[in-house]
Amino acid sequence: MSTSGERGSALAQPLRAPSAVRSAAYVGLFVLGAVVGTAGTLVQSGWFPGGLLLALAGAGGLFLGGSRATGSRAGAVAPAAGWMVVVVLLTATRPEGDFLFGTGLGSYLFLLGGMAVAVICATLGLGRQPGGRPVRLGK
Repeated sequence: MSTSGERGSALAQPLRAPSAVRSAAYVGLFVLGAVVGTAGTLVQSGWFPGGLLLALAGAGGLFLGGSRATGSRAGAVAPAAGWMVVVVLLTATRPEGDFLFGTGLGSYLFLLGGMAVAVICATLGLGRQPGGRPVRLGK
């Protein structure tokens, strides 16, 4: 333990409950992820190569933007979870035989590409950054 009042490692810090504003932001990002997943489902098959790229770019923008807006990786995970729930629910067929996803290459690319984009954005998202002022070595 440091005597100069410095904080220890992030792993040694007690868990802090998120504030109400942060929790509301995560819920909003989850809902926004569900909306982007629904829109991407409709767009990706409508204009095949361009629609697929547009849907994946929109999802990636939301995931990375959520991470940057909240300043944590959870900001990328919340919309990715909403996206995943909606896309998985929309892949199921209904008793009437209706479905939104066809059995083509584009549908599989949308599903797997969206999952890959979610993992990439959650991995590259902002983690905890050390506090304090920036310094240069040797100064």
